Amino acid sequence: MEQQQATAPRPDSSGAADGQAVFVGVDQAEAALVEHYPRLTRLAYLVLPPSLGRNRRVLTAHAIVQRALPRQDSRAPLPVLPSQRRSGRPAADPGYAFVRLRMLRSALAAERPRLRLPLARREVSVPSLPPLLPRVWGLRLFPRAGGADELALDRTLSALSGPARAAYVLRALEGLGDADVCAILEEAGAEDAPGALAAAAGTPPPAGSRDRSLLESAEFDPCSLQARPTDLMRRRQHTRAVLAAGAAVLVCGALLGLPGGGWGPDGAAAPPYAQNPAARAALDPAKVTRAPAGAWQDATRRGLAAWPARGDRTHDRALLRRALAVWARPGPDVQVSATPGTAKGPAAGPPQLLYAGVVDRSAVVLLYDGLRVVRYVEAADGTGEGSDDGPGAALDLARTDNSDDASAPALVLNRADSNVRYLTAPWIDRADLTDLRKPADAPQPLHLEDGTTGPVPSPAQATGCAAWQALRMDGHLYTDLGELLPARLTYGAPDRPDDPSGPEARAAWARTACHLGGLRGQGVRSVNSWEFARGPLPAGGGTAAWLCTRAETWRGPGSRAFAQIQTPADAPGTVVARSEGGPGCGPREPWALAGVLWKAQSGQWWLVAAGSGQLTEITARGGVTGRAAGPLLAVPAAAGARAELSARLPSGARVSGLK
Repeated sequence: MEQQQATAPRPDSSGAADGQAVFVGVDQAEAALVEHYPRLTRLAYLVLPPSLGRNRRVLTAHAIVQRALPRQDSRAPLPVLPSQRRSGRPAADPGYAFVRLRMLRSALAAERPRLRLPLARREVSVPSLPPLLPRVWGLRLFPRAGGADELALDRTLSALSGPARAAYVLRALEGLGDADVCAILEEAGAEDAPGALAAAAGTPPPAGSRDRSLLESAEFDPCSLQARPTDLMRRRQHTRAVLAAGAAVLVCGALLGLPGGGWGPDGAAAPPYAQNPAARAALDPAKVTRAPAGAWQDATRRGLAAWPARGDRTHDRALLRRALAVWARPGPDVQVSATPGTAKGPAAGPPQLLYAGVVDRSAVVLLYDGLRVVRYVEAADGTGEGSDDGPGAALDLARTDNSDDASAPALVLNRADSNVRYLTAPWIDRADLTDLRKPADAPQPLHLEDGTTGPVPSPAQATGCAAWQALRMDGHLYTDLGELLPARLTYGAPDRPDDPSGPEARAAWARTACHLGGLRGQGVRSVNSWEFARGPLPAGGGTAAWLCTRAETWRGPGSRAFAQIQTPADAPGTVVARSEGGPGCGPREPWALAGVLWKAQSGQWWLVAAGSGQLTEITARGGVTGRAAGPLLAVPAAAGARAELSARLPSGARVSGLK
């Protein structure tokens, strides 16, 4: 079965005349670069020549984007200025257009390096040699592997020239029109921009791509990487030279009076910056608060504030001092991560201690300040070497606004070897492990000891989707999405979601679980899936289920929703519409509408659409026209046709699908 999304084509994002001079300040360019850094590095990685290899392309892409920041304010002619914000794309910002142009100019120049001769006043071509910097010693970094579609697209792009790859990427990822792409290529110094545009336009995407551009997959994401060692034998052969150089450095360091006794009282923290009473109280391990052991039994709301302090090092003041100091002022060797929308500043006063102990050869401290949970990790011996997150200490922060027993049943203690260990709430006396992909299998009991679970396979760190593990605790279902708190999974209408315990709910989640990978690292609090329609497909194609899945975040904004169709084929459902930040499929808009082009076994294409039970009429306009009373629509269509869907509520108001 072949399917395509039945939505309107994405408009171009150009909105200014060619050559328009725009003033761009350094601060504006820096803000655009920081905000859209993942997108800019993805663009650079795709445009760079494949001959560099995946490891060099990743490092070079990051270097090119960071060097795209100008040294001073500039008034430059920008060929394309975005006119408005669109879902999933950068904001209408001349700073972004300016940084993108500088990045493209450097990426195109990397394919044909040239050396400028000042005396001769000309440039000559030089052989393409791997640059000395940037380099990560001892590791090879490369994006996660994709599927057959991504591999086919990568081979296709490898056969194109640099300008043609740039044209393909600007059209597919940035949504620019042909005239705008040509203008950008010419301004970036590309030769024969019209020819590059023609080559890009003649490169079709792989036949398997359907609901979104393959260029947005993890295969081409230089910000989500895998690490492998370099040639170990060659490194061993150079050990003597390295030892000699290290001995020389130690001698020089001793002569200069460098300290060699390890961490001080504050560990890996930076120098103090505040000495007011509130700051000193927040850094004093003696003033850390602890909830009584049985406080949760009488608590009005069983949230994190009712958790007692657990672990075998809750009275280790040296460890607590280091954790508090690093939280207040993390040093340069501390790896800091925070979920979107989480403040990274220190606590306003003494925080609450939830856990302090050793887990898998790492010392872990969990602290709570009423709005955030903070996880501090160092090596168990306190030297700051060899923790589970790499050398030095690590600090993770996550928002926990209005947490209760259903939204915060457990916290991540440690991640190692694609497994995760949790600290469960004190009222959790049983935890079961279940595979969402196998709804018929019975849950497996999980070992609990003083609230600490055994190793749980983490789907957030898995590369495939053969299995998707979830935890059932206190009657609720949770899954790991790569954050400090697991996300709760529910099933049902947006105004009355419930735990997915019935066979219908388990079957729906079995074919939806694989789409949860796109929600990793987004600060997700809960995910609800809802079957809003079920009906027959035309031409005897069987019965299809239509589902809408919505993820809510701890911070409120940033919610994501997607609609999918689940046909009789035993496979994950096909996503046909997406939305970011809108109210679709939520309590504010408890209705849904989606459509897709579907090919029957006879070869006839159909536009099939479905809506929730509140909709009294569905209308299709554009490349396919039709109307149906009720929540189901099926209209014959041509391959590749696009249509705009709308529906009518009982009140007479018209609504559209996810946006």
